[in-house]
Amino acid sequence: MSPILKQSAPTAITFPFVAMDLSSPEISSLFAEPCEGETIIITVFEIKKSEIPAFIQREFAYRFLAVLPETLDGKLYHKPAVLCSRSTDERFFQVKCKGKKDIFFRYYGRHNNVDRIWRDDILPCRVYLRHCILAAKSLGDTVYNNFLDHTFLGDRRTTIRKYLVANGSSIIEEEPPKSLKSRYGG
Repeated sequence: MSPILKQSAPTAITFPFVAMDLSSPEISSLFAEPCEGETIIITVFEIKKSEIPAFIQREFAYRFLAVLPETLDGKLYHKPAVLCSRSTDERFFQVKCKGKKDIFFRYYGRHNNVDRIWRDDILPCRVYLRHCILAAKSLGDTVYNNFLDHTFLGDRRTTIRKYLVANGSSIIEEEPPKSLKSRYGG
């Protein structure tokens, strides 16, 4: 099965870096999961070995999968890559939090009493979605259209393109808060 990007619950990076109203449903980030018949275009980047612990900490909620991506012309990439994938609340609590409520609380529970992180009833965090859209657009029409048409909300039916048309076309015109301008400025 090919992976498909869909919206997930907020992750550890969402809370510290993105100014959001936790009473709003607009708190989710992205993850990948298998879906028959779907194909996504990803960006492959390298990080230094010294940056790996920070990456793992920043992407704490995800399950890391080794994948061998293809280039846009169908050739296999020259080495495996890591893909941030959906997990489950149970796996997250047992594996990442080592079964300890205090670890879960440190990451999520202290934020408006969040009791689970993998949900289908939330919407994309506007600042982060804008950032993803601008990044995809900067890589050309093929990548941009793939992102809009093969990335779904938590309902796994509504594409980002349909979501923007129906609810949030202004997202792209919104400026990120000053504190996030350098990180999410496009």
